[in-house]
Amino acid sequence: MHISREVHKVDRISWLRAAVLGANDGLVSTASLVVGVASAGSGAREILVAGVAGLSAGAMSMAAGEYVSVSSQADAELAEADLERRELAAEPEGELEELAEIYVGRGLDPGLATRVAEQLTERDALGAHLRDELGITDAGRARPLQAAIVSALCFSVGALPPIVVAMVAPHEAARLVVMVVSLVALAVLGALGAWAGGAPLGKGALRVCLWGALAMAATAAVGSLFGLAL
Repeated sequence: MHISREVHKVDRISWLRAAVLGANDGLVSTASLVVGVASAGSGAREILVAGVAGLSAGAMSMAAGEYVSVSSQADAELAEADLERRELAAEPEGELEELAEIYVGRGLDPGLATRVAEQLTERDALGAHLRDELGITDAGRARPLQAAIVSALCFSVGALPPIVVAMVAPHEAARLVVMVVSLVALAVLGALGAWAGGAPLGKGALRVCLWGALAMAATAAVGSLFGLAL
């Protein structure tokens, strides 16, 4: 008998969010900054300095933000684990009954639910309660340092294309070329993120391109306004 092996993508969610968010933010914010500075009539050196400064500041901001937010999640998970550990030590029979009730609620008959709860409790009581009562699993646990590093690296990777394009493109066409290349890169990034998550490619690409175009248009308008004022 042939056994079908299904390939699920849910295990990618923990790192996919930080990776896509970091790269998308790096690309959009840096491209918008470069376009805004170029629209103000700045020289090539000023555009390059603004882009590199935006990359450095953005990467550190993403890392700090992810570390703080995910650390809060990790603290909450640890607190829940400590509480569950104390409850298991104080009322093991009540916790066993609670676990069995969870399985009854999921469709098992009471006798089978009790036997399953007993076997899982013997093997790993705390793990069973964290997983089935609180929804905390090893795959989904908060990892602050990992999230911070991934966010900073992905932001930096996303910020590189507009900076490189601004360096090599003719100065008079830098703004237009950066916008076009950034929109293409956003489409690719959106499609890759959708593919990794099992979602429609076109929808993911269109979504990030739309918001990226709006951001660059806004900064271009601000840059042009200040350039005229100067």
